[in-house]
Amino acid sequence: MVFVTEGPLLVGDIGHHLWHQQSTLASASASAEYLSIRTISITGVPQHQDHQHQRSASASGPSSVWREGGSACWGRDRRPGGGGGGSSGGEKRSSSRTGRLQTPCRRRGGGHWTARRAAVAVGEGHHRGQQRVRQPQDASHTPQAADMKLKQRVVVLCAVLLLLGLAKVFLLDGGEGSAASRRDLRAFRKMEAGLALVKGARLTHTLQSPWEVAAQWVGPREVYPDETPELAAVLTALATARVERADVGYKGTQLKALLVLDGGQKVVFKPKRYSRDYVVEGEPYAGYDRHNAEVAAFHLDRILGFRRAPLVVGRLVNLRTEIKPVATDQLVSTFLMQGNNTCFYGKCYYCRESEPACAEGEVMEGSVTLWLPDVWPLQKHRHPWGRTYREGKLARWEYDDSYCEAVKKMPPYDAGPRLLDVIDTAIFDYLIGNADRHHYESFQDDGGASMLILLDNAKSFGNAALDERSILAPLYQCCMVRVSTWNRLNLLAGGVLSGALRQATAHDPVSPVLAEPHLAALDRRLAAAIATVRQCMETQGPDNTLIEDRMNLPHP
Repeated sequence: MVFVTEGPLLVGDIGHHLWHQQSTLASASASAEYLSIRTISITGVPQHQDHQHQRSASASGPSSVWREGGSACWGRDRRPGGGGGGSSGGEKRSSSRTGRLQTPCRRRGGGHWTARRAAVAVGEGHHRGQQRVRQPQDASHTPQAADMKLKQRVVVLCAVLLLLGLAKVFLLDGGEGSAASRRDLRAFRKMEAGLALVKGARLTHTLQSPWEVAAQWVGPREVYPDETPELAAVLTALATARVERADVGYKGTQLKALLVLDGGQKVVFKPKRYSRDYVVEGEPYAGYDRHNAEVAAFHLDRILGFRRAPLVVGRLVNLRTEIKPVATDQLVSTFLMQGNNTCFYGKCYYCRESEPACAEGEVMEGSVTLWLPDVWPLQKHRHPWGRTYREGKLARWEYDDSYCEAVKKMPPYDAGPRLLDVIDTAIFDYLIGNADRHHYESFQDDGGASMLILLDNAKSFGNAALDERSILAPLYQCCMVRVSTWNRLNLLAGGVLSGALRQATAHDPVSPVLAEPHLAALDRRLAAAIATVRQCMETQGPDNTLIEDRMNLPHP
């Protein structure tokens, strides 16, 4: 069967007289019948051969010899799927791009011919007087193959675009973030290495007092640096230094005493009011101050990497031998006995003679907080997310979810690090269960650049079963947090936080500092804080949630 185009038919040299003859399809067919070339297959291999055409096939494979009236032609079998070798002798090569084939061999002197392959020519005629035979389509040129190639190209293009996007995220956008993550990881490992403090450490390499060393640590953005090899010695001095003077506490709502230690260092002493496993019922800010909460909060501040809480350590004092002999008359006047226990009630807004703090015999357990240097005077601020402490009266943030937008327009929250400090503090307070931060302190004349100092953390760890989510209002209403804080929270997840705090407080003089339910509550609340940040990231994207803010101000 022969496929014919509109042009002249080209099947080889059917005699010299047919080469230049223009004929119709009918005359060409008649000539083919006359020459006994009955059928040429679509593969180009003659299915019927004349007695003048003899094929001598080689046993070696697709190579063959064709006999044409005394002439021999060598070639490769070009049937589809077979070998595609080149031709030799008088064979005219086919065009691999157009699919046009010439006769593989022509007998010398004209006359009869043997077609090794007949193919269909495509395209417009380019030889004068030629008729073209349309070549059957190769499998690679079928519409299905074209569709497959198009799909493959689309897949490759999509893969390239995906790789470019990932490169942008990780190499360009993530470059700075990756560096920040590595820096945060190094800081975390450094914190872990220095977490356990040596009990009874002393300063041996300096002539300075522990108080002078600690005073030099203080800066606008930190109370102590990340590397403090003298920290254990300073805490030991706080726990053991001789008390030179004792007085009633500075103004406030809770019982405390102001002590002056050897060398003139002022400290705040908060007495023990509850046992470790006592549960404070009621509002999250209910109950007395918890001295052990101050100790735990200081070490949590270290673990979180904030370094904004004054140094705190547990201490045992003998009221009869250490305090009363150096106490002011005002303080001594509040001492009393309850059975064999020495007690005092001091001077404060809620201090009552009927509610004194009592020692076990003469020895009272408490916490000692290092007073910040006088060269760093404090300034008090009302917390923008403070409570009203009035039944039935809500603060604006408690009913207005867009309250943060209003805060962002008020100084010092409209610029600088203060708003992010407030959000850090909200996470800190949520972890320890402190819902009583109605005011906060910073350094004076700071222009909003000073840190928010984490003072007065004693209304914490009261009820391990209570997770007061409203403490996180600055976080979930502003939906922003420092990158460094976010990285540290993730590094502490999965039980790392409770283990770190347990290790940090193991050598404190009043250890164990926290009961196990409170340590477990830390891990649970940390997971809730992380989930809150993730929710913000899903709502408004990571770029608007995670804020890079690493302000490092030099010491004056």
